[in-house]
Amino acid sequence: MEFLTIFTPAYNRAHTLPRTYESLCAQDCKDFIWLIVDDGSTDNTSKLVKEWKGKENGFEIQYIYKENGGMHTAHNTAYENIHTELNVCIDSDDRMPLGAVGKIKKTWELIRNSGYAGIIGLDSDFDGNIIGKGFPNGVIDTSLGGYYAAGGAGDKKLVYRTDVINSVPEYPVFPGEKYVGLAYKYTLIDQKFRLFVLNEILCEVEYQSDGSSKTMWKQYLNNPKGFAFLRKIAMQYPTSKKRLIRDCIHYCSSSQIAKNKSYIRESPKKFLTVLCTPMGWLLTYVVRKKANEK
Repeated sequence: MEFLTIFTPAYNRAHTLPRTYESLCAQDCKDFIWLIVDDGSTDNTSKLVKEWKGKENGFEIQYIYKENGGMHTAHNTAYENIHTELNVCIDSDDRMPLGAVGKIKKTWELIRNSGYAGIIGLDSDFDGNIIGKGFPNGVIDTSLGGYYAAGGAGDKKLVYRTDVINSVPEYPVFPGEKYVGLAYKYTLIDQKFRLFVLNEILCEVEYQSDGSSKTMWKQYLNNPKGFAFLRKIAMQYPTSKKRLIRDCIHYCSSSQIAKNKSYIRESPKKFLTVLCTPMGWLLTYVVRKKANEK
């Protein structure tokens, strides 16, 4: 019985998706479903998946094609179609290390009835180097925001209960934009649940030159409504004063780029927003300059 759905949003990643597939084939525990959400690819992704579905992989492959809408819309589609107890996102340029699914299953069997939202594990590069920082010694559980507020750094692998991830609203869609930070759902979940810490590498990542991590300045410029929305949520649930001020400056900047003249009135921290507006204009200048650099 599959307890886990591994879902992979994919957009023109036929050149990297095979390594994700091969890493899943190498898992010793095959009690999972692999759900590929094709976000409007124009390469041969669908052909590759069709070939894989015709093989004896030891696990079920599901494939959904949708119109291109950005990573967050692919996550929305995935969550609408996941029916297993747990789910985890493995991107189309990433791999799962040997034994990762088995470690998740073994851990979950021990903590299933403890009220956790799921499991938080480690990401590494392809050489096994931890992305950012690991978990402090002795930490059993944490919220995602709490981990970063305590000095944590780097992407972490999140394995959520499907009922929990679907208990909060889906990612909003803003016409003409294709980015809303995935932290939106995670922030809302943090207010009610904690994650069990699994101090193991659950994903091996390689950041692509055209991925969102490497093109963030352009993302700021091209998706201001999505970023303003995310910053407004962060301002409602601040993890520190420093972070609150930073989010407020970004909120001002994104609102200015979006030409939203009502951003002060719509802010959850109106007085702070007034104070941060000049810094917002400065950040807007930097965003436009960085986004246009070759």
